[in-house]
Amino acid sequence: METTKPNDFIRDIIDEDLKTGKRDHVATRFPPEPNGYLHIGHAKSICLNFGIAKQYNGTCNLRFDDTNPCKEDTEYVDSIMNDVKWLGFQWDGMYYASNYFQKLYEYAVELIKMGKAYVCELTPDQIREYRGTLTEPGKNSPYRDRSVEENLALFEKMKNGELEDGSAVLRAKIDMASPNINMRDPAIYRIRHATHHKTGDDWCIYPMYDFAHCLSDSIEGITHSICTLEFEIHRPLYNWYLETLGIKNPPQQIEFARLNITGTVMSKRKLLQLVTEHHVNGWDDPRMPTIAGMRRRGFTPEAIRNFCEQIGVAKADSTVDMSFLEHCVREDLNKRAKRIMVVVNPVKLIIDNYPEGQTEEVEAINNPENMDEGKRKVIFSKELYIDRDDFMEEPVKGFYRMAPDREVRLKAGYYVKCTGVVKDENGEIKEIHCTYDPETKGGTSADGRKVKGTLHWVSATNCVDTEVRLYESLFNCQNPSAAENFLDTVNHDSLKIVKGSKAELCVNDLKVGDVVQFERTGYFCLDKDSTEGHPVFNRTIALKDTWAKQNKK
Repeated sequence: METTKPNDFIRDIIDEDLKTGKRDHVATRFPPEPNGYLHIGHAKSICLNFGIAKQYNGTCNLRFDDTNPCKEDTEYVDSIMNDVKWLGFQWDGMYYASNYFQKLYEYAVELIKMGKAYVCELTPDQIREYRGTLTEPGKNSPYRDRSVEENLALFEKMKNGELEDGSAVLRAKIDMASPNINMRDPAIYRIRHATHHKTGDDWCIYPMYDFAHCLSDSIEGITHSICTLEFEIHRPLYNWYLETLGIKNPPQQIEFARLNITGTVMSKRKLLQLVTEHHVNGWDDPRMPTIAGMRRRGFTPEAIRNFCEQIGVAKADSTVDMSFLEHCVREDLNKRAKRIMVVVNPVKLIIDNYPEGQTEEVEAINNPENMDEGKRKVIFSKELYIDRDDFMEEPVKGFYRMAPDREVRLKAGYYVKCTGVVKDENGEIKEIHCTYDPETKGGTSADGRKVKGTLHWVSATNCVDTEVRLYESLFNCQNPSAAENFLDTVNHDSLKIVKGSKAELCVNDLKVGDVVQFERTGYFCLDKDSTEGHPVFNRTIALKDTWAKQNKK
């Protein structure tokens, strides 16, 4: 076991269990339902469950809670496995709740034989009516006192497909007057004549989550069943099933606060709606809070793991500002991302006194945060591209970039001085003219004169046309889930596609998923939509760190 550990209440519980001998090992699990792609909230649970297992030399299983055939798909199974691996974790065992369908069925029969479960033929609306309210007790179903024999026969009919969907459910017989509504004879099994992604048509009855989850934990020998806070009120039911069935060394459910982040939604139902109604371009759209979307945008697993560690584990729900996640990403990429020069909004810069037809190589540092990355050669020529925003005919106060009669530095190149502009018939600047000082190669002056502005650039004759996708928040407010209809808060200008950007030739050496820093602009990731000769970049994040600025001591 490691000598140092994060200080949180879950690890305190585990420490006490090991100290007192209640447990002699630690076994956790990550149990997603394969009904959608994982999001950043799941990343917190993944890091917690797998991290605890590693810290205590224990095990962590990946288990798919596939008990609802109407919503689940192998696409989601594959995406979940991919996301867990990408985050840097490897499960000790991979299981499906469907692996246990026969055993769970036998447990249900056992409850019936004990007089602890019965088949109820109330309609779903009637069941809700009979359940009562938070302030009023429920009332017993008229089918509650059926004999064991009758319940066994009806449950067998349910299993054999002789009853229609919704015509009957198997319910636990607990207490219709319990102050905890979850204990008022909850459903154990329902009828679903639907093909299951794994078991096909073998079953037409499927266990409910509360029943399947605790028993799956017990079958796998899980010691600590760590889940989010909304399951706290379900814990008495979790324990009731285990105790009633006489499970030895039962798992212990522990709840922690789920992750909420400003400016997004993390409901699978809402994320699915965004996808199916084409507000985004799939589950891995870089605007989505899914792990797949963040990966495609250029977020690194190291940054996400660090974010999850930094926010810690709490007992009460809270909301984390999106800018903190961005800070963690920016901090990580600053150390690892190579720098290149890309002119997103180009305008031509012509150096009038530079020799016609001449080109030369200048050296640029790949990463000033890691000098072991070395330097690269960049082609310099008479005609260059600079960013249109780096020039102003009538500069305002505080503007230190290129302007008429002003000298600036071209990064890793020379000092240049603007001499004039050429405009088209619409008054738009199409060329900027300048002269250069050949004695300032590398960006320094022998006579010691200083310039305030440094511009990035690319050679007009040695560059690659590039498509750049600039992403903003998908929503126009900090809490879209609080809106009457969260879709009303969708930001329809959250994606701007810029074509005709100009990049250094070295972008041809990048692989899909590589993240680089566009000098002075931000971090960008090479997208899967790239084709040979046409790289496509997603903006991962801008250079400006609003979180660090706001929280600077």
